[in-house]
Amino acid sequence: MTNSFPIGWVLRAGTADFAVGCRVLEPNVPQFGDMVKVPLTDSSAVFGLIYNVQVEDDLAVRQLILAGELEPQIIKDQRENRLVPIELSILTVGHQQDRRISHGLPPQPPLSLDKLTICSDADLRAFTRVTDYTYRFDYLRLVLNATHAPTDELLIASLNRAAQAQPPEIRRRFLLAAGRELARLMSLDMMRLDGILQRIKPEQE
Repeated sequence: MTNSFPIGWVLRAGTADFAVGCRVLEPNVPQFGDMVKVPLTDSSAVFGLIYNVQVEDDLAVRQLILAGELEPQIIKDQRENRLVPIELSILTVGHQQDRRISHGLPPQPPLSLDKLTICSDADLRAFTRVTDYTYRFDYLRLVLNATHAPTDELLIASLNRAAQAQPPEIRRRFLLAAGRELARLMSLDMMRLDGILQRIKPEQE
């Protein structure tokens, strides 16, 4: 994944999360669990995970529904050529300052109309890897503590997405390391932990 074009712009923001508005969803972009970033300067950015994609109520859509059966070309025109109000909810999990990436909340949130982009595979590797043999998962605690997001599903989707960004030969090692960190963080909730681990289980080599 190498998308660097903006998929939306910040509507409102706080330290722990922010909302982004976009006109229309590109095919398969964005998705629940995607890691995204808001570049603030050439050397700083805020990183987050998409935890909700919401299609807002739209008067034009209501009128079309009341009209009865819809032709496929009308639906296609509405989705591709007209303004479709879509809001993304983003959980903040890290930030970059002077090209150094840190896991945790940023000193300041993004500002209104800052642009949002999908993280590339290189971004995901930079965020989660120290070397081919060591990884960092400090941000997982932020996800686990997010009471307003579907945390288990978000962990599963984001870790599987991050694993796909790794070279094939280290994906299994990456997921095993993530599983060990989750086991440390969730040692008092073994049933919940097992449910997550079963769905990020690496493929057998």
